[in-house]
Amino acid sequence: MERTLIIVKPDGVQRGLIGRVISRIEERGLRVAGLKMIQVSRELAEQHYGEHREKPFFGELVSFITSSPVVVGVVEGPSAVSVTRSLVGATNPVDATAGTIRGDFALTIGQNIIHASDAVDTAKREISLFFDEDEICGYTRDVDRWIVES
Repeated sequence: MERTLIIVKPDGVQRGLIGRVISRIEERGLRVAGLKMIQVSRELAEQHYGEHREKPFFGELVSFITSSPVVVGVVEGPSAVSVTRSLVGATNPVDATAGTIRGDFALTIGQNIIHASDAVDTAKREISLFFDEDEICGYTRDVDRWIVES
């Protein structure tokens, strides 16, 4: 079973979109295996966005993600990374298709509601930054047999 990390960013939290974002993920058929609200520290933000350290927007990323609480989640299911990325939509909401989270709720790249890991290896690294293994609950639902072919 594949897992990915999502973050409902400060703008999503402040706009009251947590439930709508999580609902879309569940409605697609993915399972939430871990979920919590946290205030991201500067140190954690710098680790999370480490690949962008040398880019001019790094400081803005760190400032934004630490500006308000966020909701972090572990989502699992078949092809969880790619399914979640397609559900989230393009990074720039201007390019995001209507029906995606960013296409429906965001207007600018700096405040685009949600983060989702971009690859399986990235997801593993990001999940380990935000969750201890005992905070993740793998489980099956009775409805899974109606969502995923066996």
